[in-house]
Amino acid sequence: MAENNQENNKITDKPDIGLNKSNKNIWSSLLGTLVLLLLFNWLLFPKLTRKSVEVTDYNTFISMINEGKVKEVSIYQGNINYSSETENINQLTKKPEIKFYRTGKMDDPDLVNRLIEANGQGENGKISFTEIIPKQNSPMVNFLLLWILPGLLLYLGASYMMKSMKGKGGLTGNFMSFGENRQKIFAENEVKTTFADVAGQDEAKDSLMEIVDFLHNPGKYASIGASLPKGALLVGPPGTGKTLIARAVAGEAKVPFFAISGSEFVQMFVGMGAAKVRDLFNQASQKAPCIIFIDEIDAIGKRRDGMVSNDEREQTLNQLLTEMDGFDGKKGVVILAATNRPESLDKALLRPGRFDRLVRMELPDLEGRKAILEVHLRKVRHDEINVNLIARATAGSSGAEIANIVNEAALRSVRMGRESVTTADLEESIETVIAGAQRKGKVISDKEKRTIACHEIGHAMIAAKQNGSAPIHKITIIPRTSGALGYTMQVDSGEQNLMSRDEMLNRIATLTGGRAAEEVILKTVTTGASNDIEQATRLARAMVTRYGMSETYGMMALETVNNPYLSNDASLTCSAETAAEIDREVQKIITTQHEKARSIIRENEAKMNELTDFLLKKETISGEEFMKILLA
Repeated sequence: MAENNQENNKITDKPDIGLNKSNKNIWSSLLGTLVLLLLFNWLLFPKLTRKSVEVTDYNTFISMINEGKVKEVSIYQGNINYSSETENINQLTKKPEIKFYRTGKMDDPDLVNRLIEANGQGENGKISFTEIIPKQNSPMVNFLLLWILPGLLLYLGASYMMKSMKGKGGLTGNFMSFGENRQKIFAENEVKTTFADVAGQDEAKDSLMEIVDFLHNPGKYASIGASLPKGALLVGPPGTGKTLIARAVAGEAKVPFFAISGSEFVQMFVGMGAAKVRDLFNQASQKAPCIIFIDEIDAIGKRRDGMVSNDEREQTLNQLLTEMDGFDGKKGVVILAATNRPESLDKALLRPGRFDRLVRMELPDLEGRKAILEVHLRKVRHDEINVNLIARATAGSSGAEIANIVNEAALRSVRMGRESVTTADLEESIETVIAGAQRKGKVISDKEKRTIACHEIGHAMIAAKQNGSAPIHKITIIPRTSGALGYTMQVDSGEQNLMSRDEMLNRIATLTGGRAAEEVILKTVTTGASNDIEQATRLARAMVTRYGMSETYGMMALETVNNPYLSNDASLTCSAETAAEIDREVQKIITTQHEKARSIIRENEAKMNELTDFLLKKETISGEEFMKILLA
């Protein structure tokens, strides 16, 4: 199974500058625009910006004239501007400093006479006075200065600001670049993942190794006329390492790796997704040989229906189909795609010449799980680990789940104050991943605790008394965060790929063993069997509708499986009358096995009580302890 670690790789395209630096550029642009506007204002209205003017009333102005303190008077646009010498001496000119005043113009016919009479009076001597006639610009000049020039300055400042944000990865840049592609391009020495990091998927590695060899030695294949497969579609359940093995192909071939998710092609505006597809393939052609990896391709590659449509998703799919037909496979551009839903893909994507190969990455078998464990155990300090036991206990787990189990074991080892991981840590982490963490603080009454213990011993008793059942590994009545109040763990001695009809019936009987123990030993029934009932019903229904194990219907297919790699849901393909008959057939199977379980419990009632008491005392017992008491 593939290892799920992500490497910290450097990106060779433009670096992504954080928003803090982008904000600095924005504020710099705004400050520059403000300075330009202030400069424009200073040039246009110099008298308002170059002098410090004190505003006074008209009486003060007249008083200062009468006292001979006014030196210069000028009337301009309804205001009287005047100046006076102060007592402070300027150190540079050795003359008194001048202070400026302003007051409003009044209807005062004697003002001129008063200024003439004041000439030669006071310390300031002669008063200079005049009325300034404002220079009138042409209407065109006023329009340019007051409207065009400020607007031009604002436009230039805003343009520079948006350009700066776009180049530095700001929010506006992302909006303005909605038609551009943002996939990461990894240089050949930056993808460090290799096939040595991928375990449990030997068949998938063999299928992709030929692509790596072609990229290394294209002449060997060209001499015989062979072309590189244009694309390989990786399908399988979540966590099986589809993304990791695609990176491993690029790491082995030492070629650039274009990675992008299918959802990134879906845009709000029609045509933008198709533009991103064209951009991606143009960049790939320039970097050839290289690998394009499209994760979750079902986001854009869903099957087209019979209705004529012009939506964004369909245009993007059409562009992808066109681009895959348009480039030459001999250049060394390989397309890898991954999906959990191959049944939903358009048939045009899967035809030869586009995705030539279908690489299935299934859940790992026993040997595959051992290999995955060894890969992940290399990263943690550990004691001698019983890899075979852990691999058998993780049947049905994906590589990602096994990686999580190893990490949980390492965390538990730290919590327990140890410096290395033990087999016990891994066993506990398996239970943590499957059933959740222990809830030792949950308060359960003695009566309920005895009911739970009797229920779990009932499961174990039925499993032990039947031939072909998996051996008991552990029984516990410690509650878990998943809601389970207790559970019985069975671990097969080896890998099991097929189940016979008798084995499935035994499994159903084991599932009903908990309820049977409650009925026979405690003379009651509780809600604790809800999950057992659900599993038994699903298994019995599959026997009738999918596996042809019904005496009534034989090998007739009565339902189809939808999303086999995700939900594994099934839908009936029969009439309502047949569906009712199926329900009766399922009930008959479950009832028969339930009665079988009750019979076994009655025959071993004394051992049931003894084992229940032992489990109540210890809360958790091993399969060896259980069998020792049962066979005594």
